[in-house]
Amino acid sequence: MKKYKDLECVLLIDDDISTNFIHRRIVENAKINVAVKEITSAKEALDYLTYSGKYQNVENAPKAGIIFLDINMPGMNGWDFIAEYKKLDEKHKARIVVVMLTTSLNPDDELHAARVEEIATYLHKPLNLETFSSITNRYFEEITEN
Repeated sequence: MKKYKDLECVLLIDDDISTNFIHRRIVENAKINVAVKEITSAKEALDYLTYSGKYQNVENAPKAGIIFLDINMPGMNGWDFIAEYKKLDEKHKARIVVVMLTTSLNPDDELHAARVEEIATYLHKPLNLETFSSITNRYFEEITEN
């Protein structure tokens, strides 16, 4: 199994449970030594990143290295998440690669994402193995274990 520096966990933020399941399988099939956390709401994801809410006192949880973020979710959507994410203390977001992963065909969403410094890239669902491997290789250094 491959291992990457600063990649402990892949955080899937999507209100659709089946999409999270499929994306979990993609990450697992990449044969990378990484935890996968599926969260169905943007608010809960912020709690996970800041060890608050139900994640209070769970500071040994794996730190997210990649976030795959859906745009269209009830309550707090992906754009709302990004607005709150920008306000987080650097210790909660250091070295996290945020990937907006969506079914949105609205070209304004892609243009908006391109202007948001916190969003590394904008992709259309579903995630696939080739794209996931490309992201890990682009943003993380592989660790060779002896």
